[in-house]
Amino acid sequence: MAAVALALTAAGLLIQVRTPAEWRAGTPVTPDLGVALTFPAVGAFLVAQRPRLSVAWLMCAGGLLASGNVFFTAVSFGEASRGAFAAANAARWLDVACWALAGLMLAILLPLLSPTGRLPSRRWVPVVVLGSLATAGEIILALVRPDPDPATYAWPVVIHNPLEIRAVVPYYSTLWTVLGYAIQACVVAALASLALRLRRADPATRRQIAWPLSAFTGYVVFYLLGDSMGPAATAWTAVIPFAILFSALRYRLYGIDTVISRAIVAAGLLAVVSAVYFGAGAIAGLVVSGYHQVAGLAAALFAGAFFQPLRRLLQRAVDRAMYGRVGDPALLAQRLTQEVRRADPADALASVVTVVRDGLAVDGAAVEVADGRPRYVESGDVGPAPRPIPLVWHGEPVGRLLVGRPGARRFAAAHDERVLATLLPYVADVAHAVRMAADLQRSRERILAAREEERRRLRRDLHDGLGQTLGAMAMTINMARISLSRSPATADSLLQDLRVGMDAVAGDIRELVYGLRPPALDDLGLAGAVRALADETPPSDDGDGSAVAVRVDGDLTGLPAAVEVAVYRIVQEALTNVRRHAGATRARVELERSGTPGPDGGGGELRVRVADDGAGLPARLRAGVGLSSMRERAAEVGGSCVVTSPETGGTLVEARFPLPA
Repeated sequence: MAAVALALTAAGLLIQVRTPAEWRAGTPVTPDLGVALTFPAVGAFLVAQRPRLSVAWLMCAGGLLASGNVFFTAVSFGEASRGAFAAANAARWLDVACWALAGLMLAILLPLLSPTGRLPSRRWVPVVVLGSLATAGEIILALVRPDPDPATYAWPVVIHNPLEIRAVVPYYSTLWTVLGYAIQACVVAALASLALRLRRADPATRRQIAWPLSAFTGYVVFYLLGDSMGPAATAWTAVIPFAILFSALRYRLYGIDTVISRAIVAAGLLAVVSAVYFGAGAIAGLVVSGYHQVAGLAAALFAGAFFQPLRRLLQRAVDRAMYGRVGDPALLAQRLTQEVRRADPADALASVVTVVRDGLAVDGAAVEVADGRPRYVESGDVGPAPRPIPLVWHGEPVGRLLVGRPGARRFAAAHDERVLATLLPYVADVAHAVRMAADLQRSRERILAAREEERRRLRRDLHDGLGQTLGAMAMTINMARISLSRSPATADSLLQDLRVGMDAVAGDIRELVYGLRPPALDDLGLAGAVRALADETPPSDDGDGSAVAVRVDGDLTGLPAAVEVAVYRIVQEALTNVRRHAGATRARVELERSGTPGPDGGGGELRVRVADDGAGLPARLRAGVGLSSMRERAAEVGGSCVVTSPETGGTLVEARFPLPA
């Protein structure tokens, strides 16, 4: 059927080219030509893939009839140009029959049966009956057509119709118009059946129906506009079989909704921006008479200002119309925000994953939070090879979003990217909150463990060291008392031992106290204690003073005791790292207090920087006990500590401490 159809089309075009110009049937570019060129071949391919699909056979048969129309139209006028009017009449009858039957099959039955090959319901049978009767009426009316008036005839000689019925002359035009309206009503009804199917179908079938619906909608528009849209209607008609092919075989792979969405947005932008441009140009031309360049510039500026907001508004409206609430990324973001507000970070992560899965219509989605103890939350099944999308919070990677396979209610890739672009910042925020909550929990655990370890150490030192020493000193005192009257020399020796023991006790107590709070802070203050630490660093290679310079900016009196200890320990650890690992010749310590202190000395912020000109941090840094302790000491008092390698080289330790007012 496909081969015969293409052969008939080619033969018809060849005959029409060889027919004298006065006998040619107008332009060969007609919708029937578009049908004849594409429907048979595409229908044959679809039959080969799905032999039982009635839609495929309709495409083949309708395409063959359309090619018959092209062929017999050319034969009719070709025979008439040679005077063979009997053959011309026979060809005209076949031409009309092929034209009417092709229209019934492809414009009425094909939309009604697409995409499943069955009518939507029995209520559409009257449309089939009315279309069939109207088509039969057109064929019969064409067979008995009276000869036209020679004065209005477009060709050199009237081709006499031997079957004409002269009694039909007064009613012929009216009958033909009525039958034409009946056919048009059936065509529109067939298109409406597709629209109703789309509205009532499940998401997967809805996506399948979108292809033929969009194709037939364009055809109906051109059909109702009449013969003036011939070339455009021909090109559009040639595309229809490919839309049906995608609907039957590939509707899951080709996003018709993306095509429709972008077409609507582009058309809306073109219309509105053009109106704004020409409107602004006209107004500017009236206000600034004679200055056409000013008018053009003003129009371009106005149109450019409207472009981006209008594009977002149109895209959002189209997404909402095509996909409902889940198609509007802004509504998904609102839902995600509400879910996050109602739950703590751990539960919010599960809610976020669910919203992302619904918004993308995938089989599964998961979030993997990257921290010391990786956290993984999944909704559905992401499958063995999910799509990884990095989550970045203010330039810092915080995890990955894993997107599974598209589900049955899959959306277009363009829509998915819009949803991802809208939701990713929210997902990254929640992932960062989960990391912070986990870090806080681990920090609390470490603080509790450190506190208990410190208590254990103090208990051991007091019990095993200081307690036993005091017990021995008490026994020495008793022995000295006993020996005092009988042997003063022995008593003196015992008292000397007691004195040595008391010095040892004083040293132990001093070490315990120093472990709790460095004495230098009380003796010298924070600035003096830091300078004392700097003085412990060896001098530089050139011997010119200390290798560590200290700068103090602001009043450091009245600081909370916990902040002083944290700053002292961080500076101490940083300078220890400079001596041991940096290989630096110079280092710099800066203490800067910003803000205005209150009456009690509080308020503002304290910044601490320890920088050196050494080798810097290694490419693969593994945070040791020292770096972790600096961060934890800052976090314990509500501050932060960051260790980096600046572009200028070396290492920079920067800590910030908010000071309560």
